[in-house]
Amino acid sequence: MAMRLQKALAHAGVASRRASEKLIQQGRVRVNGQLVTEMGFQVDPESDRIEVDGRPVRLEAKRQYYKLYKPTEVLSVMRDRRGRRSLGDLVPNVEGVHPVGRLDLHSEGLILLTDDGALTDRLTHPRYRHPKEYRVLVKGTPGAAVLRRLREGIELEDGVTSPAEVARATDEPWVPSPRGRTWLRFVLHEGRKRQIRRMCQAVELKVERLVRIQIASLELGDLEPGAYRPLTRGEVGRLMRETGLADANAKGR
Repeated sequence: MAMRLQKALAHAGVASRRASEKLIQQGRVRVNGQLVTEMGFQVDPESDRIEVDGRPVRLEAKRQYYKLYKPTEVLSVMRDRRGRRSLGDLVPNVEGVHPVGRLDLHSEGLILLTDDGALTDRLTHPRYRHPKEYRVLVKGTPGAAVLRRLREGIELEDGVTSPAEVARATDEPWVPSPRGRTWLRFVLHEGRKRQIRRMCQAVELKVERLVRIQIASLELGDLEPGAYRPLTRGEVGRLMRETGLADANAKGR
């Protein structure tokens, strides 16, 4: 079945659809030995030989899916050129995966690791708006007006934030909050850089801890900081259904 080259690269887990387009534009992709820089170029995954940086792409590779509890002071990249602690240090026996989205250096919580470029694209592209849930410990006790501002949208340097779910956390182990502090529940449908920290700063709230506990239907659960495990078939199936990829797979994508 013929498909666009960038789509084939994403399905093979090389990178997300957008990142695959950049690889093509940069002249790093060849099909049957010929350099391809055209975005609409069609390939047949069953017969064409595709290479990225001279390495063949395995189009039918078995996908890998892991969930990881990223501790603080760990970079959200697999390897850091400067030798700083990164995700790859936590999963030394896992190869060929990339993180789906990021958490900043001082934040912690759920990271999805995979080599599935199509799933990465569905979970990170703004148009799909899959929810991400956080618990945020702030100094003091924000009032109703502050929470309303956070919910309705905050003016940041890159534009007004989309409506979000923001309330005091009521679930264990986030309650009761430490003295003089408040745990908040945030659910976002967008993923700007350091978004929650910037939103809180705009309403004069100091963030003391930030933990991501859910990406779409995937939950952090009882993982300890630094721990990871493969996703169950049920977890993968739910992600595929809610991102629309289950239907795409059934149709041969």
